[in-house]
Amino acid sequence: MKKIKEVNPPKVLVLGFATVILIGAFLLTLPIATEDGKGLSFLNALFTATSATCVTGLVVVDTGDTFSMFGELVILTLIQIGGLGFMTFATFLFLLLGKKISLKERLLLKEAFNNVSITGLVRLVKRILIFTAVIELVGGIILSIRFSYDMPLGKAIYFGFFHTISNFNNAGFDLMGEFRSLTPYVDDPIVVLTVCALITLGGLGFIVMNELYEYRNTRRLSVHTKVVLLATVILTVGATLLIFIFEYGNAKTLGPLSETGKVLGSLFQAVTPRTAGSNTLPIGDLTHSTLFLITFLMFIGAGSGSTAGGIKITTFAVLVATVWSQIKGKEDVVLFRRRIVTETILKALTVALCGLSIVVFMTMALSITEPGHDFMMYLFEATSAFGTVGLSMGLTPELSSIGRILIIFTMFAGRLGPLTVAFAITKRRKSDTFRHIKGNIMIG
Repeated sequence: MKKIKEVNPPKVLVLGFATVILIGAFLLTLPIATEDGKGLSFLNALFTATSATCVTGLVVVDTGDTFSMFGELVILTLIQIGGLGFMTFATFLFLLLGKKISLKERLLLKEAFNNVSITGLVRLVKRILIFTAVIELVGGIILSIRFSYDMPLGKAIYFGFFHTISNFNNAGFDLMGEFRSLTPYVDDPIVVLTVCALITLGGLGFIVMNELYEYRNTRRLSVHTKVVLLATVILTVGATLLIFIFEYGNAKTLGPLSETGKVLGSLFQAVTPRTAGSNTLPIGDLTHSTLFLITFLMFIGAGSGSTAGGIKITTFAVLVATVWSQIKGKEDVVLFRRRIVTETILKALTVALCGLSIVVFMTMALSITEPGHDFMMYLFEATSAFGTVGLSMGLTPELSSIGRILIIFTMFAGRLGPLTVAFAITKRRKSDTFRHIKGNIMIG
């Protein structure tokens, strides 16, 4: 039992992701990884590998124009590992080899999924693999059929499954070339609705998907699942309406489109900030009001235990509920007739403040290392990296070496979570055996 107690799950997760990133970076420096046969410089390879493993999508070179099929498959593999999670992928390999999952591995899985117990985790991993395979197969087939009208069948299948895996894992990498992302399909209902569905499913979280799957038998959903589902609907519908209003008359975005195209364009840009990174509207041409809204959505992110980043939608919901309870003068914070424990509220506050601190620091740092740009560009890029979104106003490809290192760190912290990184580099003390006397501080 001594060895089990010495396990530091956050440290193992951090080292595991770092190892995957370094292996990916090395592979992308090989001559076979790029079209010109020269390979990437190590810094660019490290940036790309971090972006892929942390399922972000920010790129310093265009994926479709720069990489060979070998390089693209390396990126796709990193996306799949990063989306499923290092420990999920490792458990999958153990199961293939017939290895028994030890208590140590179960503790690591518990940390990776942010779960409260180790019960049923191996069964959950098996279901995650099945959910992922089915969703990516269906999405890949739909997009392959649609792309077959625009390109040869073989290329269409490759593009279909690449973009399906990329968007389900909320990565946002694309093969369209010239940093265009999915802008050629802005008013295509098949591409837009399919990709939006993939992004949303990936952002709900595997815990939520598993509960929805079991609902036919249990007829019960946890508070966590209810919060994720309700908040997802509210943010998606609300953001779609606001973007439709903000961009309706913008000649560079929704202006030239039909009414249906305007709705599809608004919907896609409302869904993708939930940490996907693909875009059908040119980000640099959006109004400042839309850019600020997208920045807000990127900071929130999607469901806990999902392929997404950000502070997570549940963290945001708990904070809103806490503020509302204080305004109403209530002592307890209640969601769906369930009292939220103080530990959860404090953790939500810590996550939000840590995330905000990272974004603020990185915004200031980028304004120093990359002078001459609009402030909104610094804030947008820093938030996109922290939320592992991948949307860019065009600053990322122009970053200096220091700027790229800053964004690499931000993507890494955003994918693992600021608390996980903090716990990995600090030694957590046991609970105090005594309590200090109370002290009062004036607030507000």
